[in-house]
Amino acid sequence: MFRHILSVGGLTLASRVLGFLRDVLTAALLGAGPVADAFFVAFRLPNHFRALFAEGAFNSAFVPLFSGKLVQDGAASARRFADEVMTLLVIVQLVLLLAVLAFMPQFMTVFAPGFADEPEKFRLAVLFTSITFPYLLLISLVSLYGGVLNSMSRFGSAAAAPILMNLCLIAALVIGTPLMPTAGHALSWGVLASGVAQFLYLAWDARRADMTLRPVMPRLSPDVKRFLAVLGPAALGSGLTQISLFADTLIASALPTGAVSYLYYADRLNQLPLGVIGIAVGTVLLPEMSKRIKSGDEAGAVDSQNRAIELSLVLTLPAAIAFLVAGTPILSVLFQRGAFGPSDAAASALTLQAYALGLPAFVVIRSLVNGFYARHDTATPVRVALAAVGINVALKLALMGPLAQVGLAVATSVGAWVNAGLLALLLHRRGLFRADARLTRNLPRMAIAAVAMAGALWLATERLAPWLGAAGVVERLGGLVVLAAVGLTVYAVAAVLLGLVRRSDLGRLRRRRAKA
Repeated sequence: MFRHILSVGGLTLASRVLGFLRDVLTAALLGAGPVADAFFVAFRLPNHFRALFAEGAFNSAFVPLFSGKLVQDGAASARRFADEVMTLLVIVQLVLLLAVLAFMPQFMTVFAPGFADEPEKFRLAVLFTSITFPYLLLISLVSLYGGVLNSMSRFGSAAAAPILMNLCLIAALVIGTPLMPTAGHALSWGVLASGVAQFLYLAWDARRADMTLRPVMPRLSPDVKRFLAVLGPAALGSGLTQISLFADTLIASALPTGAVSYLYYADRLNQLPLGVIGIAVGTVLLPEMSKRIKSGDEAGAVDSQNRAIELSLVLTLPAAIAFLVAGTPILSVLFQRGAFGPSDAAASALTLQAYALGLPAFVVIRSLVNGFYARHDTATPVRVALAAVGINVALKLALMGPLAQVGLAVATSVGAWVNAGLLALLLHRRGLFRADARLTRNLPRMAIAAVAMAGALWLATERLAPWLGAAGVVERLGGLVVLAAVGLTVYAVAAVLLGLVRRSDLGRLRRRRAKA
């Protein structure tokens, strides 16, 4: 499981590095003005629906059932089930796509009402979203193929697909911007092209695995009925989560120009550890637990969950500490150039620090929720999400006035901790999860290592201020590299000295990778 997590995390890291290059170019060419706000809304909206219809509810319902059919009934039966689900998915997505495209101005009035006061920004948001929204259909099929391949322990192609997205967007910025009215137009077409590229890539890999999916006559077979029964509560739960994200977009559209962009740039950095660690762990853990539970190995499933939570926290805490202590120099060095000025970097840094408060909770949620999904329980996470979203949205409304977009990020972090705490409590009460001796022993060690890293970063930031604030790009990047090296070195040394990372574990992992 660790080997697969490292494989997925490594590919995701490569994608995120390209994503940073994309964001640096985006910040320089697009800045944080009305065109940027319009594009980021157009980019966010299909991704909100993607999380609802594909990666969220869909995968939580599909992967455990497909994995179970692979174990019990074989590949042919599992393929028939996937064909039926794909047909249903395409029909639903086409209906949604046609409805949204037909009523795009009204749709934009609902999801970005603040733009209505600025006609040009509203017009651009409608145009850009009309271009990007078909991406939802393509990326939903990518998620379906990804679930199929992940269940077959072929994690590489699904993890590598986002690399294609970033390459397409970088190409759109570099090649398309001079040919189009704005960089926002070029990026919108790049989003659509990336959906085509990712779909073709995963379809090709599925063919190599003898798992090509084909549309079939729509019918409510017993397998599809069971899938829909599990999907219903999962969709409601994902819908509640998306309400919180929609609230960010909706409320930020009513804030002064730039708020949507500040949230975007901060969230892009926050998504790095969440993607590399949280999504990698969740992607591997769900089929792993599903197969163990299906074969009667409940103890093995709980042990896998403990190790996944432990690994998630060990790898996430350094990122959270770095964002909290050194958020301003990180944002300034990475994005402050061209149309993205010092005030934009400062506002984005405060937003990043607010997001960082909830980063460990966001990552742990990925492991905790799989304890329910692997047992086909999608209803309990709905109840948990309802409580978390209620607190989240209420805090957003309360904090948007005094704290602007920073208040939205604070509310998001509080909601994540509520969600993680309730999931852990319910799993424990039902006897489905208990923190074992190793996890319990290592939690305070993680905290000590994190405090040591925070102190080192604070001191290093003071000493490196001339580099980090220099006019030259090379000096600033060099200062950031040294800052990162200091923080990671202190954390790694503390982790080894405290016994948080054991040499025997590293040696065993190296041997497993060598055999692979």
